[in-house]
Amino acid sequence: MSEGLLHLRTGLIMAALPDSAYGEAVCTALRGQVEKLGLTIGDEPVWAEATFAEEVDPYSQEISVIATWRGKQRFGTVTFFPDGRVFAEYQVLLQHPAREDSYVESVQVWGRPEKLSGDPVIVEYAK
Repeated sequence: MSEGLLHLRTGLIMAALPDSAYGEAVCTALRGQVEKLGLTIGDEPVWAEATFAEEVDPYSQEISVIATWRGKQRFGTVTFFPDGRVFAEYQVLLQHPAREDSYVESVQVWGRPEKLSGDPVIVEYAK
């Protein structure tokens, strides 16, 4: 298989997939954001279970690779931008451990391989 192209099961040809070590680092960072709250989502997300697609930026025409996880308990995506940046979001959907009126909707991670940052998305229950 050429380094620049990958033939997917869907029959589409797209830019090379992100390095698996980078993908694993993003998954670890997502789980780490959950663990900071004292919660766990087990081994999710699993890099090897992601599906991939391309997305073309309407302004720059640059192509990003989107990895998606669906079909387990949670849903998530990670966008790998052409300049090496990443933005990922993964569902948590668990009660916040310290706030009775809130739950952790998801966690987000962003940055570059050498420095990934992140935060939880906390939502109050409807009253």
